[in-house]
Amino acid sequence: MNPIIIALDCESAAEARAIVDATSKTVGFYKVGMELYAAAGMEFVKELRARRKKVFLDLKLHDIGETVRRTTAVLAKSGVSLLTVHAEPQVMRAAVEGRGSSKLRILAVTVLTSLDQADIQEMGYSRTLRELLDLRVRNAVRAGVDGLVCSAQEVGDVRRVVGPDLLLVTPGVRSAGAAQGDQKRVATPAQAMADGASHLVIGRQVTRAADPNQAVREILAELRLADAPRQNS
Repeated sequence: MNPIIIALDCESAAEARAIVDATSKTVGFYKVGMELYAAAGMEFVKELRARRKKVFLDLKLHDIGETVRRTTAVLAKSGVSLLTVHAEPQVMRAAVEGRGSSKLRILAVTVLTSLDQADIQEMGYSRTLRELLDLRVRNAVRAGVDGLVCSAQEVGDVRRVVGPDLLLVTPGVRSAGAAQGDQKRVATPAQAMADGASHLVIGRQVTRAADPNQAVREILAELRLADAPRQNS
């Protein structure tokens, strides 16, 4: 299985469409975040679905329970595969209820990969980053979500808590030597997968490459190379 989800962090449908065209030979899963959603909305999501692509709708829903429930119910009809909500108990329970019997899978966002301990303290939390992460992971399991979004640096600890069945989607993934960008807690694709990630969200390393399909192939080769010793052990 190809675990890569390409992040369409774009300001227009035209820009996003160009990335999809440039990676369509190697990728079947794309993330639509708030920027692209604000620019192109559900019409672009429908376009991706028409092209038989899977969609990770990264909206990080966060509102009163009834609003989250109703919004999730609407989005569940669109055929998107994954939807993010903030890892607050009321929000998560409402999203799980809203998706009903659809195939939509709810992911709870634990602690954003752009945050570090100083940011957590500035936000007023008395807990450490790891304590906050642990609390949100356990609340997510109790709420019945299908998976979590967590830093590649912490995915191993999260996998040990949640067991083998939940999806763990990891942003902040960069091959060795790739630019770190605005992420503070990053890891390589091979490290993230070895630690228990289900999917890797990758953006600029692919989308800004001279040959995006080749960039994907190189990441997949990196994963196969790292996995070979484990399969032969």
